[in-house]
Amino acid sequence: MKIQKVTEETRAKVYALLRRAFPGSEYEADLVQALHAKDKPAHEWVAIHTNKVIAYIAFSQAYHGHEVCGLHLAPMAVAPDFQKQGVGSELLRFALRQAPIKSQPLFVLGKPGFYKRFGFEPCSLPICPFDKNNAHFLSLRNTTTTSFTVGYEPEFKTAAKPPKAQGKKRR
Repeated sequence: MKIQKVTEETRAKVYALLRRAFPGSEYEADLVQALHAKDKPAHEWVAIHTNKVIAYIAFSQAYHGHEVCGLHLAPMAVAPDFQKQGVGSELLRFALRQAPIKSQPLFVLGKPGFYKRFGFEPCSLPICPFDKNNAHFLSLRNTTTTSFTVGYEPEFKTAAKPPKAQGKKRR
């Protein structure tokens, strides 16, 4: 398996992967296409095996008002035939070691049991607009002490439907 930055050549494969990893949902593929159209997300990588994109991870800006306060991890996906083989974990570990990621506060809406293995912890602040009571909202290196609703790139709100908890079909 080789991990590399997403390129123009791999974008179509990423969209196809997102549709396979989230059957019945166009949200994730539409979201990433909308982010690409605006030269976002901030950071993204793919895992490639035998010339096939088998996993994807993206980070986009998190906001406190108009100020960047960290990064959102979303979406993350693994091809169904490679789930539960450690591919997603390896891709996430790789991403967490990269210079633009390793010192930033990170936020993820996902399965606490999965993301806690990587140092993410449940957080009550900031407030996630997509998760009632922040039940599935986790953070890493978060020092927030004031209450505010964390902002996402506008594309998260304009895609087909609100995001679901990350992690459901990725491992």
